[in-house]
Amino acid sequence: MSEVPFVMPLLRDGVNPVEELGALRSEQPIVQLEIPGIGVKVWLVTRYDDVKAFLGDHARFSNDFSKVTEAGELQMLLQQDPGGLGMIDPPDHSRLRKILTPEFTMRRLRRLVPKIDAIVAAQLDEVEKAGQGADLVEHYAMPIPALVICDLLGVPYEERDEFQKHSQDRFNFTGDFSDSLGEIGESLKYMGGVVAKIRQNPNDGLIGQIIAEHGDAITDVELAGLADGILTGGHETTASMISLAAHVLMKNPDHVALMRDGDDKQVSDIVDELLRYLTVVQVPFPRLAKEDLVLGGQQIKAGELVIGSLVAANRDESLGANMDEFVPERGSMSHLAFSYGIHRCIGAELGRMELRQALPALFKRFPTLQHQGPIDETEFRMFSIVFGIESLPVAW
Repeated sequence: MSEVPFVMPLLRDGVNPVEELGALRSEQPIVQLEIPGIGVKVWLVTRYDDVKAFLGDHARFSNDFSKVTEAGELQMLLQQDPGGLGMIDPPDHSRLRKILTPEFTMRRLRRLVPKIDAIVAAQLDEVEKAGQGADLVEHYAMPIPALVICDLLGVPYEERDEFQKHSQDRFNFTGDFSDSLGEIGESLKYMGGVVAKIRQNPNDGLIGQIIAEHGDAITDVELAGLADGILTGGHETTASMISLAAHVLMKNPDHVALMRDGDDKQVSDIVDELLRYLTVVQVPFPRLAKEDLVLGGQQIKAGELVIGSLVAANRDESLGANMDEFVPERGSMSHLAFSYGIHRCIGAELGRMELRQALPALFKRFPTLQHQGPIDETEFRMFSIVFGIESLPVAW
């Protein structure tokens, strides 16, 4: 095949990955791309088994770039530590994840259901108040996860606009890595201020609870990184899923009816199929090979960078028939929408919970909800690590 552009894993045709990505998975499942402007090459992995293999292999692949001396030219990109769990290895990763894990068990998360329901109901009122042509992104999809995370972390609701800005800006790829890294720095600076305020005046949110339980054993820098990871991992992704899921469901009245009237099991299965089909997080955190190794028959040298296309992996025909189609009755399966291994999204169950509450409620309030204007004019967010919709005007 001809040279593959670096942005290919971020390109879509509607909600589907571009055909060229599927062709890569079939013909050249591990291919080298070049990062524009700096000449550094990375391996793109597209087959399900290969993506799952390297995501689950923290013994041979590192997320902590600062400890991989073979990174060479990549060091210029790694001066900004993004904080959180995404780019650290055990034992630091294990210690910090252990602090967070109790807050994301189903038992703990169930206490959020009444709050989520109240937030959903309030935003449905906002959609109705906005009237015909209301933008579902602005009035529904974006505010719900922002308000849920504000409540979870113990951050005042009035700061949700600041939340949304930091969450969205860092995922857009314009070709200039310094812009993305600068946004990471701004986000961490903001969250550091939030942590400092809560340490002085603790509340019963997640940040306050961690401070109360662990005190000085966790630093403000570490805690800001964890909180920032929850914000960026749980806001933009869930907002994109709500709007994209509504877009997909509204194309077929039978699918709307299933979501609106289905029992808990049916709704859960539809949500899981939407997660697989849409795979809004297009690529996970990159990995660096710690040693010379072979992945999927491809020789990879120590210090080389590897990324995976989660959407290509989740459409792999090895998983079953018609994987390029949305099939509500498919049921739950072992997809990679939340990544895999020790870096699997810690807030996966919270995201699922928000979708299971927000989507049926939307179509119960507006059973005739439909796109306002031609569906094929829907404006998608391109060149973004988190795929989404810019706006979604609706009528009912």
